[in-house]
Amino acid sequence: MKIFLDTANVSEIKEGVAIGVVDGVTTNPSLIAKEKRPFRPLVEEICGIVPGDVSLEVVATDFEGMVKEGEELAQVAKNAVVKCPLTKDGLKAVKYLSGKGIRCNQTLCFSAPQALLSAKAGATYISPFLGRLDDIGAVGMDLIRDICQIYDNYGFKTQVLAASIRNPLHVIDAAKAGAHVATMPFAVLESLIKHPLTDIGLKRFLDDWAKAGTKL
Repeated sequence: MKIFLDTANVSEIKEGVAIGVVDGVTTNPSLIAKEKRPFRPLVEEICGIVPGDVSLEVVATDFEGMVKEGEELAQVAKNAVVKCPLTKDGLKAVKYLSGKGIRCNQTLCFSAPQALLSAKAGATYISPFLGRLDDIGAVGMDLIRDICQIYDNYGFKTQVLAASIRNPLHVIDAAKAGAHVATMPFAVLESLIKHPLTDIGLKRFLDDWAKAGTKL
């Protein structure tokens, strides 16, 4: 499973790439606005840091506006992926843009029927939002499993990108369900690394080494 960072913070992205496990980045208007930097220089810098795909989201809500913005975003870098919401106009935009060879990430997916239509429209990625479903008492991971099964049944090439990830369990369950990608905040990536027994074990090893007075 690929690991993407869900952020527009350059420092977090650089650190994630330096760790060696980050494959891409997803951004959205909220994350971009949080950085308080001009849009184009920021996303160009991000695309230059990340080895894989970087999702850049349109802000238009009509078909013509999404297509215009999508074509502009696709020119930012070779690894730029255009992010469109899963609305009727969003589906039309993905169909049009993918037909022009522009890769798209269909975002704000909350149901299996939506995901089926997005795959038929030609999306490169579908982004079901696990955490937001959990927030309203639904089981977000069930959606991941349903989408993976449907896509496998018909050989759709659209990759399932588990989004709105809140904790390590979301990541592991998404991997077990067969999601192709999990995108997460930097804090969740850090939590995947940490384990108290690792810290305890390392401390014991180093204490024993110090007591022995040995050198490498």
